[in-house]
Amino acid sequence: MIAALAFSLTLAASAAAQSPAETLVAPGGALLRALDRISGALTELQIAPGETVEQGGLAITLAECRYPADDPGSDAFAHLTIRIPGAAEPLFRGWMIASSPALMALDHPRHDVWVIRCNIPEGDSSGG
Repeated sequence: MIAALAFSLTLAASAAAQSPAETLVAPGGALLRALDRISGALTELQIAPGETVEQGGLAITLAECRYPADDPGSDAFAHLTIRIPGAAEPLFRGWMIASSPALMALDHPRHDVWVIRCNIPEGDSSGG
């Protein structure tokens, strides 16, 4: 019993000592891809933080793009707001994840938007 308790405490201490992976904000913004499901047209969008671009009747605003510091090419997390210009409520507001675009997806009958990657500055010491 005491050995099991000591083992449990050792596991808990080692888990607490591990820190989560550090994420960095990409000051250069993000690369997004938009699909018009009716025409089949694909468009790549370079967007900076705070910038709004219009694509196919949608206004897409990037708040920020983050990526893992230890492996910048592996994933991107972009916080987007997507709305129809003039509408009070956005169609989408939240984080989109490049590796799992269906996890938090835009629900629109004609358009699809997803994150490709963060724009990592050249010379970034984190490997990007």
